[in-house]
Amino acid sequence: MNVRIHVRNMELADDLRNLAQERIEHAGRIFDDVTSADVEFSENGNPRRTDGRYRVEITSVAAGHTVRVETDAFDARAALDTAAEKYERQLRRLKERLIQRSRVPKDKALNESGEPVDEVADRTASVVRKKTFEMRPMSVEEAALQMEMLGHDFFFFLDGDNGKQAVLYHRRDGDLGLIEPK
Repeated sequence: MNVRIHVRNMELADDLRNLAQERIEHAGRIFDDVTSADVEFSENGNPRRTDGRYRVEITSVAAGHTVRVETDAFDARAALDTAAEKYERQLRRLKERLIQRSRVPKDKALNESGEPVDEVADRTASVVRKKTFEMRPMSVEEAALQMEMLGHDFFFFLDGDNGKQAVLYHRRDGDLGLIEPK
C-alpha cells in the first residue's frame, strides 16, 4: 500500500511518520483494492487551543468509495491513533455494508412516504470553495453509503437507474431525502 504523508504548519518526526505508515497499512489490509492513502498532519497555531491543536486527516478509495476520516487531539501521536482507529472502523463498516447489500433484495424504496421536498430560503452568500469530481452512475443505496463514508449531510450523484443527477440528503427526522429533476 502506498501511504502518502503530507505535513502543514509543523515538523513531523521520523518515528511518527513510520508509525503512521504502519497503522494505515495495517488498517488497509481489510480491503485488497486499497492501493493508496493520503495522511495529512497539520497544526493549529492558535496558542489558546490546546485540546485540538493537531489534526490528522486520512483519505483513501476502497471498493470505489471514498473513505475520509479527520480527528483533532492535543498532540500529533494521539490524533494519529484516533484517526487510524476511525479509519479501520470505517473500512470494516464499508465492507460489512457491501456484503449486506449483496444479500438484501434491491426492490426497497428510499422514501415511500411521498412527502414534498421543503424549499430552502434564499440567502445571499458568496462561493468560497469550488470542488470538482468525476460522477459515476450509482444506485441510491450506494450514494447513501458514500455519503456516510464521507461524513457529509448531502451527496450529489448520477442515478444509475434513470441517468439523471440527484441529491441525497439527511432530513431532520433522521431519514434520508432524495431530490431528482423532472
